[in-house]
Amino acid sequence: MAGYNRFGGFGGGMNMQNMIKQAQKMQAEMEKKNEELANTEVVGASGGNMVEVVMTGKKEIKAVRIKKEAVDPDDVEMLEDLIMAAIKDAQNKAQELSKDTLGAFSGM
Repeated sequence: MAGYNRFGGFGGGMNMQNMIKQAQKMQAEMEKKNEELANTEVVGASGGNMVEVVMTGKKEIKAVRIKKEAVDPDDVEMLEDLIMAAIKDAQNKAQELSKDTLGAFSGM
């Protein structure tokens, strides 16, 4: 049969081209969303905001802010715990941001 191919009959090549275009469009959109995540910041906090961690949506730490009241030379462990808690809070917020931003692409 002339014009018939194994990709679904007549015009199967056109369907493949459309699929490739759709995939390229999705890839471009995903790159845009990933850039958006990299440029969006979240703030994790602990100890009544005595310790704050600024993190991007890609989980890159940009800043750590510690209020003077949180620093007790006799209790360094408390400050360490506050920093870890603020990092975890920022990570959770970055994860939620990622889920909200990329959910359509990742099946979340």
